[in-house]
Amino acid sequence: MTPRTTASRRRPALAVAAGAGALLAVSAALGRYVRPTSDDWCAAWKTRELGVHGITWDFYTTQNGRIANAFLNGVTYTAGLLGPKLLPAFLLLTLATGLVVLGRTLAVRTGREAPLPALIAAALVLPALLVYASPLPYQTLLWAPSTISHTLPAIIGLWLIIWALWAQRRGKRARRAAVLGVLAAGVFLGTLSEAFSAVALVLAGLAGLAALARRRTPDGRFVLTWCAAGCLGLLAGLALLYTSPGARARRRVHPPAGDPFSTAELSATVHDWLRVWEFLGRAAGSWVWLGAFTAGVLLGLALRTAPLSLPPLTAPHLPPASGRGYPRPATDTPVRRGADSGMVVLPALPGISGRLAPAVPALAVALASLAVVAALRLGYGEGGWTYYRTWNSFLLPLLLALCCYGMLAGQALATRLRPRARTVAALLTAAATLGALAGLLPEVRSLATETRDRAAAWDAQDSRIRTEAAAGATAVGYQPLHIAGLTEPFMAKNAEGDWAARCVAGFYQVDRIEPIEPRGGATP
Repeated sequence: MTPRTTASRRRPALAVAAGAGALLAVSAALGRYVRPTSDDWCAAWKTRELGVHGITWDFYTTQNGRIANAFLNGVTYTAGLLGPKLLPAFLLLTLATGLVVLGRTLAVRTGREAPLPALIAAALVLPALLVYASPLPYQTLLWAPSTISHTLPAIIGLWLIIWALWAQRRGKRARRAAVLGVLAAGVFLGTLSEAFSAVALVLAGLAGLAALARRRTPDGRFVLTWCAAGCLGLLAGLALLYTSPGARARRRVHPPAGDPFSTAELSATVHDWLRVWEFLGRAAGSWVWLGAFTAGVLLGLALRTAPLSLPPLTAPHLPPASGRGYPRPATDTPVRRGADSGMVVLPALPGISGRLAPAVPALAVALASLAVVAALRLGYGEGGWTYYRTWNSFLLPLLLALCCYGMLAGQALATRLRPRARTVAALLTAAATLGALAGLLPEVRSLATETRDRAAAWDAQDSRIRTEAAAGATAVGYQPLHIAGLTEPFMAKNAEGDWAARCVAGFYQVDRIEPIEPRGGATP
């Protein structure tokens, strides 16, 4: 391949990476305009008054039992608003980096070379879609209580998989550490997010079932043990949460809709699940989700066969390699290859026939999303499915599945196209991906405008309230500044149930706050 051909094939991926990177840079920069609302008021106030350990105990005994969630909220608000402002950039950086590392690792494990530009392009497109194709972008990225509960857990799960893949090739000691690590992480995640715990249980359960066929091999035992440890940790964490005084108090406020295993309740859960998918397709526009597929196609077109010095290619979950760190020949079932190109079609999953393997990602996403809806219905009743921020727990697996299918399609095209036609296909795919990203621009513009305008209004009101409190006022006026459908003071039916007003008063260290009607009589 000539340098000119190589450069021409890199340009489409670089263009996509630049477009997606620009969206993410703008998104990360919006963190500077984050200001408290809803649960922020309580978390910031309680962290200041009680410290990290105090807010953790408060969540366990009186709020909801999510001790890991409370701990991370306390850490985030320890330095005031600095943590919430930096959190969006941290989330995007760790997610994009994790996707690059995972893609690079899997490419090596399947005997492929993934050009870095194409890999980075896909790794930047997926976070952009996760944020802006979701029903509420502000809650997905900028509202710390939501990102800690429903965005961060998926990133932790991603890095746990990377750790397991690394440990799998480093011997018994590394494998043992990975198993103990996922056990502890499971307990942590179980008290961090019930929605993601449901997703993780489904995905780990499917992976463990797939590994049963190879349980007598070292790799099969490791995968099975790792999945079992993760599930055990998650169940232990959920049990700790469910039996907590805080969880019991929450169940009194949000009683379960009914017996979750009754025919009527199962039917209602499936109905809510279908409504979730209908809403996602209508809200984001199904063509936007194609951006994940086309990013995968671009990556598939760019994948190359490994150097000839590689040992014969075998299925995933290989024994530790010697020498240069490449997988050594194994006796497991070999990965099927296409014609002369050596295309990896799809690694055959243990115990699953090659014809059924392509359906596994779709099945995993379907079951994971159904588990989230069931958990929401159990925790919040009939309207639980409308807690849109919880959908992030299965949206990342959905995007990864779409990217995977796109990659397979790209590899199939690569075997049938000549080099010049392959370059043209990459250009068309990059144009389609950039088109999907362009479709997100109205959401980006709306989010930026809304966040900046609220920050300016909040700063002006904050300055006034602090001045009045410093002068000795025990009651101050407050004008609600709504954003992303989140709770603000005076939205409750009565003062006794207005927890947001109490937390705002505690934040400003006054006895109470009083409503101020906005100019024109309209709520901003």
